[in-house]
Amino acid sequence: MSKGERVLAYSLAVDIGGTFTDIVLRHSDGHLSVDKTLTTHHDLLEGFFRGVHAVLAKAGISSADVTGVVVHATTIVTNALIERKGLPTALVTTEGFRDVLTIRNEHRYDMYDPQIEYPEPLVAEPLTFGLRERILADGTVSQEIDAGEVAALADKLRQGGAKAVAVCLLNSYSNPAHEAFVAAELTRLLDDTFICTSSDIAPQIREYHRASTTAVNAYAMPISQPYLRRLADRLRDENFANSPLIMLSSGGIVGAETAGRNPVRMIESGPAAGALAACYYATLLGIDRLMSFDMGGTTAKACLIEDRTPLVTGLFEVDRRYRFKDGSGIPVTVPSIDLIEIGAGGGSIAHVDELGLLKVGPESAGSQPGPACYGRGGESPTVTDANLMLGLIDANNFLGGDMSLDKSATEAAMGRLAAAIDVDAVHAARGIYRVVTEAMAGAARTHATDRGVDYRGMPLFAFGGAGALHACAVAELLESTEVIVPPQSSVLSAFGTLVTPARLDLVRSGLVRVDQIDWDAATEVLDKLAEEGVAALAEAGCSAKDVVTLIGADMRYAGQQHEVTVTFEEDPRKARDPEALVQAFETAYRGLYGVNPTDVQVEIVTWRVTARGPLIEARLAADLRQQPGKPKAKRPVLAWDDDGVAEVWERSQIAVGQELAGPVVIEERETTTAVPPGWTATINSIGCIVARKNRAAQA
Repeated sequence: MSKGERVLAYSLAVDIGGTFTDIVLRHSDGHLSVDKTLTTHHDLLEGFFRGVHAVLAKAGISSADVTGVVVHATTIVTNALIERKGLPTALVTTEGFRDVLTIRNEHRYDMYDPQIEYPEPLVAEPLTFGLRERILADGTVSQEIDAGEVAALADKLRQGGAKAVAVCLLNSYSNPAHEAFVAAELTRLLDDTFICTSSDIAPQIREYHRASTTAVNAYAMPISQPYLRRLADRLRDENFANSPLIMLSSGGIVGAETAGRNPVRMIESGPAAGALAACYYATLLGIDRLMSFDMGGTTAKACLIEDRTPLVTGLFEVDRRYRFKDGSGIPVTVPSIDLIEIGAGGGSIAHVDELGLLKVGPESAGSQPGPACYGRGGESPTVTDANLMLGLIDANNFLGGDMSLDKSATEAAMGRLAAAIDVDAVHAARGIYRVVTEAMAGAARTHATDRGVDYRGMPLFAFGGAGALHACAVAELLESTEVIVPPQSSVLSAFGTLVTPARLDLVRSGLVRVDQIDWDAATEVLDKLAEEGVAALAEAGCSAKDVVTLIGADMRYAGQQHEVTVTFEEDPRKARDPEALVQAFETAYRGLYGVNPTDVQVEIVTWRVTARGPLIEARLAADLRQQPGKPKAKRPVLAWDDDGVAEVWERSQIAVGQELAGPVVIEERETTTAVPPGWTATINSIGCIVARKNRAAQA
């Protein structure tokens, strides 16, 4: 090696989505090598390593050269829940509470719907068992647990074929002793059975939410834990230097073993990474508020970014019967970046409902068989087929030409749909484009309004394989005049995992009025949570001295049912000042609801601790063109006009500051950006496409 020559280090990120698997290889000088391949649902690791090998070949390196982190985001848990692919799972609860997953919380998400539906519980009734024991809300033991009864329970679980067990006893968040005993005994008596307890997974009040979260975790463990261990083994066999790190829904990364024990924390891992990448770019661009818009092959997601930070929630739902209705899904009470998600991706299937109306999604063609144009056996018209029919994407330049699209199959599928609604195929495709755009804008409006956020005028930060195709149309409906499409936007969620520090969010309920806090007891709880966080981050390679601990709480006015999550600027144990806690809560409450009640006591419901590793400073290195380029072609684009023609540009041929007046189609290997009439697009100094609506068009 010559004097002054610097050895490049490489880090790798892989995000497995419902349709595509995205791979990003980051060089230490900031350059990125990326690839995109179809997700292999029969064996996710097949597509994982196919993409990894392709990106290593592009960079001209071997696996041994990847000496940095290997970070992974995956939909494996979400798929298992929605498709019900899990193994038989049992629930052990306190006698008298066996029906907790069926009764739920007795909330009707639609009061006037006589045919109201809920997802089936993950645990079947024959595999739900009650134990004679009782711990009171203050943690005292009212009835001791019987070891003989636990031994008999093990026999029943064995006979019932249970492969995973969720243990959720009454009030165990206050005293986990009985749950710990049951878990230890079942582990001793049962071989090859996955066991988890609510006091480890979700030590919070509200029995139904706690039982539901623990059941989800147990259900996913037999799938996620072996998968992550196989991944770690294969990375080691292929000479990668480090074990994999796993992206969590809350926006942090942890080691594979920690993630395998807590798969419920991985449900929104990919979308969370995308939201964090949006925050990263908000900082680079100096923008405080924006809305991230992530549209992939299966779903579209929106996230509000305030003060360059995503909103975080302590409760979300999976497998909803109705996507916009709280209470229609399976609740999960773990920290997660607050997203709205709808079944509107490139693979979403268009159909005619019983009223003769055109609908799009939520069913998706996925990667197998995929849209009709993929030529893999799909016959249903999808959003991708509509975009091909309208000329927004090029059949011969999909994935840079590596994957040719079958336009004749698209025309046949679109023709059948068009006949059903008595229009021609082009108008049917335009209808799909508009319907899916309206659905995404409607979801974003609902998400923002429910959180007290004025979405109007917020820049739209678009990414995902199909995000840039629809972003300007969605922005118009949201009264936004600016769309930002970052470099490598199609694989941005994978990139987001590389700019995310190691992090774990932990909670424990402890209902108490603020003016009656026992600070010694609170300190003991917070110290224990912090120690747990530091231990988990050690697996991700963080030394204890580099871990930062943030403290927050779920707080409410006494008598209210719902809480507001507050993160304290300083450790409240130092000042032990109740008034400071009240002031922090009331500021957050006022920001959400616009008013504060007077003379109402404030109480803490749950303590929250975030353990976070060092922040990651990732440099961007974009080879930007300085001399204005020229379009490579013109082609018919019928998305906005029956006789429309648009210039087609290669993104790499657009110079910094060069303005393109719509209609324009900007192509790159992994995605395409559509700039409609009345909009102008430029490339900024860090390589983002910035599309703005012209003032005349606004008027």
